[in-house]
Amino acid sequence: MVAPYSPEKPIVSAEWLMSHLNAPDVRVLDCSWFMPDAPQTGRQVYDAHHIPGARFFDIDDIADTDSSLPHMLPGPEKFSARVRRLGLGDGHRIICYDQNGFVASARAWWMFRVMGHWDVAVVDGGFNAWRAAGGAIEDLPPHVQSDRHFTVRPRRDLVRDLGQMKSGLTTQTVQVVDARSAPRFRGEVEEPRPGLRKGHIPSSISVHYLEVIAPDGRLKTESELKAIFEKAGVDLGKPIVNTCGSGVTAAILALAQSIAGHDDSAVYDGSWSEWGKPESETPVETG
Repeated sequence: MVAPYSPEKPIVSAEWLMSHLNAPDVRVLDCSWFMPDAPQTGRQVYDAHHIPGARFFDIDDIADTDSSLPHMLPGPEKFSARVRRLGLGDGHRIICYDQNGFVASARAWWMFRVMGHWDVAVVDGGFNAWRAAGGAIEDLPPHVQSDRHFTVRPRRDLVRDLGQMKSGLTTQTVQVVDARSAPRFRGEVEEPRPGLRKGHIPSSISVHYLEVIAPDGRLKTESELKAIFEKAGVDLGKPIVNTCGSGVTAAILALAQSIAGHDDSAVYDGSWSEWGKPESETPVETG
């Protein structure tokens, strides 16, 4: 694990959160999210139980809902308005967790960073780590005061769109790291979203997001993460953009890269949901 834990680090321990849960500047977000074919939704598991005082951060609602692509990053105005409704504002230490590993807590962490809010961290091991540490739970809605301004200072270098990805492919100025499973990367299995082509972005590197997570559900150590990326052929000293199926698990790699010392990794927001469309006319490799 990364130590010492502090809000300046990209992750905090469940024990750290337990000792700071009632601090006046701490705000906790339950970012639980599941694939559309899962038997439950993030809202359902949140309503059943969550860390006391946690707000529910819905990546499908705090999104560009006018886009045909899933949970795309919203504009600054919408993001600011939505998080203010959750009682979040300038000066708050935002702590994200998930009841499904790191799946959407890392996405939320990345979103806040894109919007210029850097005092944000993820609970290492998520809700399971909280329960294992003896943390209390509740099923009550939080008391929310939305009287604080949330200033957005966009960091557009942390997000990539289709045009930028095409340009990067031509100039070879950035490393593309794919968080999907190896069979999906190689094009050996169908994509979970119907109609998408199989394969990967040419010259991209495969690092399945589960590789960076230890058996206990926490992220691997800094040295282990560095070794994983080095073995895959990722140079942590050069620009990186992460991709996946729809821009969610790519953020787990960005989080792991931050711990490993590369703090400015970007995420291709549309990811394979956009690149893999037949009408995108983008080059695809298999194998």
